[in-house]
Amino acid sequence: MTLSRRRVLELATGAVAFAPISRDARAQTYPMRPVRIIVGFSAGGPTDITARLIAQWLSEHLGQEFIVENRPGAASNIGTEAALRSPPDGYTLLLVTSTNAVNATFYENLNFNFMNDIAPVAGIIRVPFVMEINPGIPAKTVPEFIAYARANPGKINMASGGIGTSVHIAGELFKMMAGVNLVHVPYRGSAPALTDMISGQVHVMFDILTSSIQHIRSGALRALAVTSVRRSQALPDLPTVGEFLPGYEATAWYGIAAPKNTPSEIVDKLNKEINAGLADPKIKARFADLASTVIPASPADFGLLVGEEIEKWGKVVKFSGAKPE
Repeated sequence: MTLSRRRVLELATGAVAFAPISRDARAQTYPMRPVRIIVGFSAGGPTDITARLIAQWLSEHLGQEFIVENRPGAASNIGTEAALRSPPDGYTLLLVTSTNAVNATFYENLNFNFMNDIAPVAGIIRVPFVMEINPGIPAKTVPEFIAYARANPGKINMASGGIGTSVHIAGELFKMMAGVNLVHVPYRGSAPALTDMISGQVHVMFDILTSSIQHIRSGALRALAVTSVRRSQALPDLPTVGEFLPGYEATAWYGIAAPKNTPSEIVDKLNKEINAGLADPKIKARFADLASTVIPASPADFGLLVGEEIEKWGKVVKFSGAKPE
């Protein structure tokens, strides 16, 4: 069937007229069925807890169930790829973490381009790492540790939860800036690394504060500093690494993203609701219990954060020479 030029113009005019209404309607009706939030790590850890807190808030305020789906493996790349290959309709979301920013340059042959394949939605929290040592190491401050490490090059073991994890790369940044030779000892997760830290088989670790704070309070591990720009309210007397190594900063951060080309009105609706949750006193208090601070942001600002972190950690990955196992 051949359409006349006049009829084509009529249809085009109608499409323009109805498009905004269609977009508005889509935003008003979303979500119409349950939504998945894919987490690239196992259940029970800080990433899982964060996702479930946000999922509960969204479920209560958007009238549909938001379901956390744990897809661990390959330093979260398995879950990330599953999320980014899903239809861009707002019904599959991804818990984005600082590990994704490291992975973007650490892995050379990923089946996706992380920065190009996401639609940033919202930031959630930042969590500092803590520089901690076995009490058998004769150092009580960061400068004392640096002096001891320089006097014993290659004799101090630095534990992490695995090659290329944010815990590992935070330690590599310290090595780069402090000019010390620490031997990296990767584990399959932070839990076994902490066990060997406490027993003295490894000597120093840059762990997420949430995971280590009870061991620090019990005296099983000695904290030297937190890695954030500001001191942590959870351990207010503990200095920052940056107080001794100006410019040092490393934090774990979490946010929400969707597959590329997810409609902007859905992204904006999710952003508005997540930011409302982060402003809720109960949610803020719960995250404070996890030694974290909320980071509300627009989709654009969260995307900027992700891009800056990819660039920053790419330089550290290159310096470290670390390669995937």
